[in-house]
Amino acid sequence: MSFIRPKFFAASALALTAWVGAASAQQTDITIAMQLEPPHLDPTSAAAQAIDSVVYTNIFEGLTRFMGDGSVVPGLAKQWDISEDGKIYTFMLQDGVTFHDGTTMDAEDVKFSLDRARAEDSANAQKALFAGIEDVSVVDPLTVRITLSEPNGNLLFNLAWGDAVIVAPESIADIKTAPVGTGAFKFANWVQGDRIDVMRNDAYWGPAPALEKATFKFISDPTAAFAAMMAEDIDAFSGFPAPENLPQFEADPRFQVLVGSTEGETILSTNNKMPPFDNVKVREAVAHAIDRQAIIDGAMFGYGTPIGTHFAPHHPDYVDLTGQSAYDPEKSRALLAEAGMPDGFETTLHLPPPSYARRGGEIIAAQLAQVGIKAEIINVEWAQWLETVFRGKNFGLTIVSHTEPMDIGIYARPEYYFQYDNAAFQDLMTKLNATTDPAMRSDMLGQAQRIIADDYVNGYLFQLAALSVAKAGVQGLWKNAPTAAIDLTAISWAN
Repeated sequence: MSFIRPKFFAASALALTAWVGAASAQQTDITIAMQLEPPHLDPTSAAAQAIDSVVYTNIFEGLTRFMGDGSVVPGLAKQWDISEDGKIYTFMLQDGVTFHDGTTMDAEDVKFSLDRARAEDSANAQKALFAGIEDVSVVDPLTVRITLSEPNGNLLFNLAWGDAVIVAPESIADIKTAPVGTGAFKFANWVQGDRIDVMRNDAYWGPAPALEKATFKFISDPTAAFAAMMAEDIDAFSGFPAPENLPQFEADPRFQVLVGSTEGETILSTNNKMPPFDNVKVREAVAHAIDRQAIIDGAMFGYGTPIGTHFAPHHPDYVDLTGQSAYDPEKSRALLAEAGMPDGFETTLHLPPPSYARRGGEIIAAQLAQVGIKAEIINVEWAQWLETVFRGKNFGLTIVSHTEPMDIGIYARPEYYFQYDNAAFQDLMTKLNATTDPAMRSDMLGQAQRIIADDYVNGYLFQLAALSVAKAGVQGLWKNAPTAAIDLTAISWAN
């Protein structure tokens, strides 16, 4: 028996080891929470960043794509050639790419997608990205030629936006509720008001992701977000809405906190065509009534970088113009008197759900009241904001974070929701788009920042910080947010 027992225990130990190994096999699913629910899932026909948060690179892909460090790399286009005059881009597509419904992705789909985006009746929220495209032609099934009216040094960057993803005519009718793309994950299910489920696309043309399935959970209330994370009901929260709770997560070994930068210029958007905001003195008065640091401290608990123009501080061409609109209530009152409103005026302040807006709005309303501007707070859901403010332009003031990368060009669009119309700025943007020389582009971007700061187009508040909380074992989450995306393709669990 003395010889049998060691063999028995050795066998048992091996069995136990195998069982433990199987039980602790790497996790292949994840639940990631976000504060806003998308209004629908078509990134090519709406401005809501929540859409891209779910679908960018996961479900839909473009010819190029952004990486977590902000770089632009090949996507569905594996390489490209640019003509000497900079007007013709020839894209060679990845071979063997299929949509989630099994149909082949080819040059015809690229042409369909870009022609749809730039069409006169296009609903694309960033239609200006495609304005310089003169023609899209199919050379062969795996080659597309894009001809521009003039050189555009931003084209590869523009094609990486979520608004430029490639879609198929066969599935376009249901894209808002049942999206069909080429990405590493397929749409599985949407429980309105609760979650969206995706599953791994086993026919994916690129490297297979580690995750087999993922759930995007929608939790709008900051208190509920904290409770769900602490209870470990969710695995991560992208864009955590309660920054005051981050120290608790940092002190808890179960979690990790990621603090990075975003492209989100958080602004007090101003309706430049609505009196009295059509008067630059009034807009300047608003700017001097705002204490940016008090908003960052009070609404974001210190997370955020003050800005004085619509440009990301981490960009090498950023010009610090915060001093031009420094907090100065006396100057604000004097400007209002010069504008013929010594007693101030009344307006509306529409606040969408994000914490930076709701919390920041309360602080800003109190600051404006100190100089005689009575701002009626109107809390709106995201769909209402898009309808009333963004599309309807029926607002005085609102707070929103513009998370699109390098989007100062929106100020060249008079029809854009804050309705700024400056021919000199529009001409500068046209010249910028046609310029490829880095030094000249840098100079033009500096000019652009100064023009909109001089015109006090909006109240420039702060650059939104990227704040995420995750369980300690989650790997591959983006720390920074060069675009609105929760990229699942690189996420895995530590063994």
